[in-house]
Amino acid sequence: MPQRGRGVHEAAKPQDQGWAWMVLFTAVLLQALTLGFPSCIGVFFTDLQHEFQASNSETSWFPSIMVAVLHGGGPLCSILVKRFGCRFAVMLGGLLSGVGMVSSSFCGSISQLYLTAGLITGLGSCFSFQAGVTVLGYYFVRWRTLANAMASTGVSLGFTLWPLLSRYLLDEMGWRNTFLIFGGILLNCCVCGAIMRPVELAPGTPLQSPNPAEEPERRAEGAQLSNTASSPHPKIQKQTRRTACVHALQKYLAFDIFCQNKGYQIYTIGVTWMMMGFALPHVYLVPYAIHSGVEERRAALLISVIGLINIFIRPLTGLLSGHRIFTGRRIYLFSLAVLLCGLSNFICVISAEFSVLIVYCVILSIAMSGIGALTFQVLMDVVEMDRFSNALGLFTILESITILVGPPLTGLLVDVTNDFRYVFYNSSFFLISAALFMGLSFCTLEKKNKLKEGSKVPLDSPFKYQYNETPAEPQCESPSPPAVVYITSI
Repeated sequence: MPQRGRGVHEAAKPQDQGWAWMVLFTAVLLQALTLGFPSCIGVFFTDLQHEFQASNSETSWFPSIMVAVLHGGGPLCSILVKRFGCRFAVMLGGLLSGVGMVSSSFCGSISQLYLTAGLITGLGSCFSFQAGVTVLGYYFVRWRTLANAMASTGVSLGFTLWPLLSRYLLDEMGWRNTFLIFGGILLNCCVCGAIMRPVELAPGTPLQSPNPAEEPERRAEGAQLSNTASSPHPKIQKQTRRTACVHALQKYLAFDIFCQNKGYQIYTIGVTWMMMGFALPHVYLVPYAIHSGVEERRAALLISVIGLINIFIRPLTGLLSGHRIFTGRRIYLFSLAVLLCGLSNFICVISAEFSVLIVYCVILSIAMSGIGALTFQVLMDVVEMDRFSNALGLFTILESITILVGPPLTGLLVDVTNDFRYVFYNSSFFLISAALFMGLSFCTLEKKNKLKEGSKVPLDSPFKYQYNETPAEPQCESPSPPAVVYITSI
């Protein structure tokens, strides 16, 4: 027994110290390489239009596919992580991202870019990012919250550096050679993955081993599949497979939570609607500035300004929202940030001068910091933590759909009207309406809950499927890692 205890202690030694901080550094790089990368696509927008004689709508499909796959590929990444581990998923993602961008440099049509830079690079970025965040849960226990907060600064770092690098390389060697160099840069995700070596809690027992609490369920599923395979009746096999599929959908995509939890339902619909307009400034801001007469180098600087401010504002917003004053009120803080983001778009409509656009970027970045810092905190308030990973899976898939269709539909509107201002009108409409919908709906839901409590109407489980004003006290973190979750960053 003493030897066993000593072995566990020695095996757990890498957690929260030593090599764990090197893993955290690579996680910061991964988020800069993956989530920050789509921020530079607007720099190439005009050149790709001229190269392929494509419309605004056709050109915007390429970044839309990339971002949508990056956000919506979480369930597939989860399967890879559970089957092969985080290191494999990160390195595979880096390989796909590099191959996708290298292939993009040889594309002869805009539709080929949809496959190479859009689908392949987007999927690779998803694998590297999701697995890179997941591995932090294995390496950090005591400092897990701090590690995730520090890793998120990589997104802002990528937002700052990618546009500047893109503008420089584009001026020096054209978009094809730039994409080729980007392929080599993204291959560094493989190096980051190699650093993320598996951690063991006990000799010969990897930390990525299945959760013991899930073993009975796994055995039941295995027995069910075994009985299905051995059954001689095709109808019984078909019915059992259908039941297994329904069970898998409920387990991983949380349709049952969506139907029964009003708070989750309102929040998911609101954020999904919000995403129709949220990504539009990132895609069209640089083309709009160039179209309005701003020098190309200065236009590319606008996205970098947004990223630079995010580096400082996002951590402060996270700390502020964690104060006890905002306990149970984070949804209203989130709605306020979305409202500010929508109202800021009217600054672009007033004037397209560079100084005015800088002011716009500052205000937009502050609002974006609030949205990015609060998105998952609010979701944790709305959904029970034991179902959080399932709820997040459905949440990210739905938002990826609107991220996919939003920019192309707005690009079609710009093609018809030949006026970029409709981009910001459209964005403001979706953001403002989403903010009002979420704020007013949660206010109404809260009043209904108080009326029910006042009238003492018996409820089976009062807080199980309702927005909880006072979230449960945080539980002590255990050395075992959390279940694999689908994480995005806005």
